[in-house]
Amino acid sequence: MESVMMELEVDEKDLKAAGAEPLTDGRRGLVIHGWEIESRKGAILNSSTVQEWEQKLGTTHLPEMVFGESCLVLKHVKSGTKIHFNAFDALGGWKQEGLPPVEVPAAAQWKFRSKPFEQVILDYDYTFTTPYCGSETTEHGSGKILEARSRLQWEDCEEHIDMVALASKEPILFYDEVVLYEDELADNGVSLLTVKVRVMPSGWFLLLRFWLRVDGVLMRLRDTRMHCSFGGSGNPIIRRESCWREATFQALSTKGYPIDSAAYGDPSIISQRLPVIMHRTQKLKVSGNL
Repeated sequence: MESVMMELEVDEKDLKAAGAEPLTDGRRGLVIHGWEIESRKGAILNSSTVQEWEQKLGTTHLPEMVFGESCLVLKHVKSGTKIHFNAFDALGGWKQEGLPPVEVPAAAQWKFRSKPFEQVILDYDYTFTTPYCGSETTEHGSGKILEARSRLQWEDCEEHIDMVALASKEPILFYDEVVLYEDELADNGVSLLTVKVRVMPSGWFLLLRFWLRVDGVLMRLRDTRMHCSFGGSGNPIIRRESCWREATFQALSTKGYPIDSAAYGDPSIISQRLPVIMHRTQKLKVSGNL
């Protein structure tokens, strides 16, 4: 998926052959094999909405750019199962995890966030690192939303997503990348949360990625991949694989890797240099009618 970086023009013949149809009412996405897959992109939060979010989240800090109306939604119509990705829930995960701030040599000179020209003490996780791996709800036909915890049961498993099979050439019926939030860390790095989705005739695949680079200090990569195959006559099975990687620039230098931040612009290229600190594979069997 990481290699697909441009708008794709989908052949109508490919859509028809796959049993897919574009979404209506100007929405971006498609309907395929009982799934509605939609991406939405909105503007950066305005100042009044920022204040609302800060109050709800219990914080006085948010990333520089929060795309509050942007999201990716995948809904299995028959069961009402909906998996979606949005900035608010991701920042709720950041607030709950509450990591200590990354120590940086230039911290004393950094002037952060909402109070220009004032020195702000870095007493919070200014990297906005989140453990977020998606939001889940189930909806009745009436539109009533139930708490996902009582309905969706992810099970730990040993089965990995077959990335080799996903690399096989087949038509891409829909692709999009949605930025949820971004912060340049006062020009000292990058903190970025994005979600990408790719839909093929065989199934859908997505990558939720949190990428952090604090220049000269630390790199952190938290990836969540999900895959659902359209094959088979039973209920769909979604596989989810989460992998967290992290390393300091100092640790990388001891292995002979460069310490120049310019060498670490693309997380897809350098991810294998970062040691794994957490890896988990799970699956979810989507039920029939609720």
